[in-house]
Amino acid sequence: MGMSRPSIRDRLGALRTLPPFIAMIWRTSAALTLATAGLRLVRAMLPIATLFVGKLIIDEVVRRSRLPEPTGDLWRLGLLLGAELVLALLADALGRAVALLDQLLSDRFSDETSLRLMHHAATLDLRDFEDSETQDKLDRARRQASGRSGLVSLLLGQAQDLVTLAGFAAGIAAYTPWLILLLAAALVPAFVGEVRFNRLAYSINVKRTTDRRELDYLRQTGASTATAKEVKLFGLHGFLIGRYRELAVGMQRENAAFASRRAASGASLAALGTVGYYAAYAYLAWRAVEGGLTVGDLTFLAASFLRLRGLLAGVLAGLSSLASQALYLQDLFSFLDVRAAIVSPPNGLPFPANLASGIEFQNVGFRYPDAPAWAMRHLSFRLETGRVLALVGENGAGKTTLVKLLTRLYDPDEGRILVDGHDLRAYDLDSVRAGIGVIFQDFVRYDLSASDNIAVGRIEQRADRGKIEQAAASGRADEVIGRLPGGYDQMVGRRFRGGVELSGGEWQKVALARAYMRDAAVLILDEPTAALDARAEFEVFERFKALSASRTAVLISHRFSSVRMADQILVVAGGRVEASGTHAELVAQGGRYAELFELQAAGYR
Repeated sequence: MGMSRPSIRDRLGALRTLPPFIAMIWRTSAALTLATAGLRLVRAMLPIATLFVGKLIIDEVVRRSRLPEPTGDLWRLGLLLGAELVLALLADALGRAVALLDQLLSDRFSDETSLRLMHHAATLDLRDFEDSETQDKLDRARRQASGRSGLVSLLLGQAQDLVTLAGFAAGIAAYTPWLILLLAAALVPAFVGEVRFNRLAYSINVKRTTDRRELDYLRQTGASTATAKEVKLFGLHGFLIGRYRELAVGMQRENAAFASRRAASGASLAALGTVGYYAAYAYLAWRAVEGGLTVGDLTFLAASFLRLRGLLAGVLAGLSSLASQALYLQDLFSFLDVRAAIVSPPNGLPFPANLASGIEFQNVGFRYPDAPAWAMRHLSFRLETGRVLALVGENGAGKTTLVKLLTRLYDPDEGRILVDGHDLRAYDLDSVRAGIGVIFQDFVRYDLSASDNIAVGRIEQRADRGKIEQAAASGRADEVIGRLPGGYDQMVGRRFRGGVELSGGEWQKVALARAYMRDAAVLILDEPTAALDARAEFEVFERFKALSASRTAVLISHRFSSVRMADQILVVAGGRVEASGTHAELVAQGGRYAELFELQAAGYR
């Protein structure tokens, strides 16, 4: 959200999020919502009934104290005392029941909202995750998924308090209606002050989104297995701790200054409410002395006025809080309103299980969002079925961008990509992702079992141990897993107790097995052997080529020992195909490929 300090109009506008929020609560559990609302309705009437019974008890005691035999025939007094006892027991029981139901509903709401966020995030485009503004929205939305669960209780509590408030107001109005106006006049300034500070609190929260993300990053970087080696060797602890302290102390000071201002303002404005209460109390006492009220009436009205004051202050503060919370809800719904640009077409084609004619890039151009230059342009080439295509080029040449376009993580801005003669955008998106197996050089190292780390390549076949073992053998990960204490059931990674960390080369073999588990028509490996020694690299690529005989395969690598065995090599530079051919043809042509090959070969002489 772009607002630095939301206006009253912004806050009232944000209240539009309450109906969809209530709908979310209802969808979470209609039964729990009805149960807690019904119990709260009964509970809302108990304070009024209890005070009124108390008034009757006092009046009965005063009446009997004036009789010749005050202690005779106490059945009426006993009945009233018994009624008050029942009301007290019922209030306690209902309070505990409501608290339990609220907790159950809030926990379920928090879980359901988190799941909804995860589902929605899965539908978004890669560019959404690479955009800092969307990242801020996602960060605030995550916080609202758990932080707004208390709003469920607040909303229901407000409804309960309004019922109770109406009952007390009706009771007081029956005696002296103008006292209600006195009370409202005394509390309005405190309400206005609370509204102002809630607005400031929200604007501060929004402004700090990026700082909070940086704090989370520093906390993770300073105490993480993944970064521990470099942090120690480079002596980064002091820098990370200093940066964290600088940000944290700044936020603490801002918090302290804001809290102090809020407390001082709240105390002075709340004093007006106290003065209003005692002015009303003095008037009621004067009426009782004159005989206009009984002692029971005085007790009932004084207690009702005190309770009404607290309720009205609470309801006004609650309304201010609801308006403020609605702004935070707007953050949640703002993220849920983000829509993917890359979607499946209506009646999308199923991606072929085996390609017939292959893949063709026709004059493809693409530019990353907000980037001044094209990542690639006028890119044209053809990849035939059953052949291995290698992409070669210096860093930033556009090789990985090409893979992102082929998997529809992005769509071209110009030109088109054909698969078996059909535009890639004509295929069902899930079918495309299922039909293309990709292992990027920055593949994820899941803190799961060895078996699950392979099964994520085709997670619906997670229970097929035979398929997993076959994929492990294809990627040479079976040797790695055979050395683990727990075999395929061994937890890998250091995040959880009992986990075993793998070397870079071992992880790479597991990732390769993941690609073979995919068993896709198109197989893409982005730097698949970077962490392997020369012998392992040769064996992996030999197997890759053999297993790709019936598939369409793409290999991205800086190692010419692997690249030279490809059926076709594309030299990519500046987002264009600079040269194409076999290894022998490209070396004979001279140019960039021959130069890069000679530089690498010279290192082995």
